[in-house]
Amino acid sequence: MNTDIHRLLDEAFSGIEMTPDAQDLKEEVRANLVARVDELESAGTSPSDAARAAFGELGDVRELLDGADVAVGVPHASSSYAALQLRHRVRPKAGFVVRAVVWSLVFVVGTTLAVLGATGVLPAGPIIGLLGMASTGLALLVGDSLSQETTTNHPMPENRAAGYFLATLLGAYGLGFALVVALGALPVWCVVFAALGVIGSIILFAFLFASQTNRHKAWVRQAQLDPARIGTRFEDEPETGARFGIYSAVIWLVTFVVIVVLVFTVGWWWAPLAFVGGFAAMMLLLARMLFGPRKS
Repeated sequence: MNTDIHRLLDEAFSGIEMTPDAQDLKEEVRANLVARVDELESAGTSPSDAARAAFGELGDVRELLDGADVAVGVPHASSSYAALQLRHRVRPKAGFVVRAVVWSLVFVVGTTLAVLGATGVLPAGPIIGLLGMASTGLALLVGDSLSQETTTNHPMPENRAAGYFLATLLGAYGLGFALVVALGALPVWCVVFAALGVIGSIILFAFLFASQTNRHKAWVRQAQLDPARIGTRFEDEPETGARFGIYSAVIWLVTFVVIVVLVFTVGWWWAPLAFVGGFAAMMLLLARMLFGPRKS
């Protein structure tokens, strides 16, 4: 990594009181500078020249701090949000754009060929492999996207992004199995695999949502202080969102156990009923959490 960035950044912030807001802004500026320097170096600029050019584009950091203070001011927070978003805009990296196109093509091609095989247009033999291909493409797209920095969010750690990759993979594979069974290309008992994939995906998603920390950048958090902003129940009451994640995980864990018991006792045909019951319970829970009485 270009060490000139850190030296110049420390010099720029010298003499500034390092409050929590100032520290957040410094780290945000550091991330943007690293991305900009990488762009300049890839274009052939030397590391030292790239660092100086990036800082030249940055301007006076005190002006950035003043802008952040303005965002905190209640009367102007909402009206200046679009300007702040444009000012802090992060351009997608070229490598990520290329990968996103590739993952999308893998998903589309895999899904199309699997459906054609299930309907008898193409040989039905490689259907499961094609489902895996489509699910992997979609999961890679989700995981790769979450690990990228955006205008409003810091990049998600790789281990958490991998968790979302796995949850997406399980869910897509399960739904794909259900579709192929519905089209008659696989035996009806294979719906058990579909249920296991979907339920495993929901449980993992619920855990990830419940344990997710705030990824918003400093300027977004400051803009959210505007009392005129109307947020969702989960944004205004993080503990409610955490409870929803825990309750959802419990509901789907119980549903999974019930499905297994039904399959090995009365028969697989009762498994969809248990799945519908779990889904209905989760929808009722979501309605209760979102629209129930709010704390004063």
